[in-house]
Amino acid sequence: MNNNAVLQLGENGDYSESVVLERKRLYSFLKRFFDITLSLFALIVLSPLFLVVMILISLWDKKGNPIFVQERCGKNGKIFKLYKFRSMCMDAEALKAKLQKYNEMDGPAFKMKDDPRITGIGKFIRATNIDELPQLVNILKGDMSIVGPRPPLPAEVAEYSERDKQRLLVTPGLTCYWQASKARNDISFEQWMEMDRQYIADRSLQTDFKIICKTAYVILAHHDGR
Repeated sequence: MNNNAVLQLGENGDYSESVVLERKRLYSFLKRFFDITLSLFALIVLSPLFLVVMILISLWDKKGNPIFVQERCGKNGKIFKLYKFRSMCMDAEALKAKLQKYNEMDGPAFKMKDDPRITGIGKFIRATNIDELPQLVNILKGDMSIVGPRPPLPAEVAEYSERDKQRLLVTPGLTCYWQASKARNDISFEQWMEMDRQYIADRSLQTDFKIICKTAYVILAHHDGR
């Protein structure tokens, strides 16, 4: 994929126009500047919270590392290591196959509202989105941006259609249209993909700012979802 790829919006004539992914050099420069500045500031300010959360996770389950590292797909499908606070039991990946029949999300993604793999402290840090905060390190490194499509698992991408892969044209983010939705658990996989394609078409500093504000509102209003 390259910066001149054409993104078709909609199917079966839903939209007549196409969006060309241009370089947008000034936007890209400012976006990266804000990513570095805000992520570094947040890491410094939130460092006491990081320490407390890591201690609580370790006390709850002493068997594993409080930081969960998982391979995800970034821009153009490049694999990188994503960081999260561990919210599940140590054998969560092994148990996933047994729970597949309870998957509440259509498509290749796995979502389960009452996932038994989530620990007690894990429920709290997920409900408050605290589990995602270590991704500030990913943003600082350049693997991710503050705003962009959520980075998928390689196994999920393997099941993507060519149309679904269009969401990989840009750097993935900590939040996006889907993440900022009050009822994202009720959004179908195809609707999710369409929201990411729409973000690529809409992307601007103004759009990013609106998504950040909406995400903050959703978190503060305690709207739970994954």
